[in-house]
Amino acid sequence: MIRVDDLQVFVATTDVGSFSAAARLLDISPALASVAVQRLEASLGVRLFVRSTRRLRLSDDGERYLAHARQALEALGDGELALAQGRDEVAGTLRLSMPSDIGRNLLLPWLDEFQQLHPKVLLQLRVSDQVADLFSEHLDASIRYGQLADSSLVSLALEPSNRRTVCASPDYIARHGRPQTPAELSRHNCLRYVMGDQTFERWSFQTPRGVETVQVAGNRISDDADIVRRWAVSGQGIVYKSRLDVMDDLRSGRLVEVFPPDYGQPAPLQLVCAHRTSLTPAVQMLRAFLAVRFERYVSA
Repeated sequence: MIRVDDLQVFVATTDVGSFSAAARLLDISPALASVAVQRLEASLGVRLFVRSTRRLRLSDDGERYLAHARQALEALGDGELALAQGRDEVAGTLRLSMPSDIGRNLLLPWLDEFQQLHPKVLLQLRVSDQVADLFSEHLDASIRYGQLADSSLVSLALEPSNRRTVCASPDYIARHGRPQTPAELSRHNCLRYVMGDQTFERWSFQTPRGVETVQVAGNRISDDADIVRRWAVSGQGIVYKSRLDVMDDLRSGRLVEVFPPDYGQPAPLQLVCAHRTSLTPAVQMLRAFLAVRFERYVSA
């Protein structure tokens, strides 16, 4: 008889590429992970992986079986979710990552409210602008901007119509003037954001003349998006941010938009999970809760 935990180890190993990484993800020892796959192979009568000293890859039989293993785990997860949704309370640990700016300034009070509604949820937060690794960091979900590069991840929309916007403080515009076209940004102090080794200094816009990309420069760079926003509010320069990040600043007049809203690149906000089996009742409840809050916030 095939064991569910053996299927989980098999799928996790294919996702992360090694028994040791799968073991960390599932909180078991590497030896147990290896034994689980060997037991599954014995039950099926095939070799699922081709092993060598340097790498581990799926065999032809493993490639054929992987989709069925995923479907089996998804079906079990759907069954557990259906049962959980019939109960009144949600409990357990919810490991979540989120960007610094929207995380600190918008999501934190909403998460307080969510936990008041579901007091048996233990919340573990990772606040960072670096893209979280859902597998290695043992995360249940991550709140992210933009389109997913990895099509194997599961994405649930929170604010799909969000775009980026160029903005600056009224004081900066009074001192330096307001750019009339994207090309004029090259003559302004642009506050830039860096992720890893990449500095985002090529800003693209969807103008009536088509896509325009401008190389910008400035005297301040940070890997913390909230700091970049604060620099803009204090009049240090021009910033290109998600509109959700600066909406309160725009409404209060601390910042003003430089170009029409439809110039900005799309920046949909979504809740991302490693796979469908990660859609626990707590994750499902959180997504529904946040989707309602974002709808109210944007339309206010």
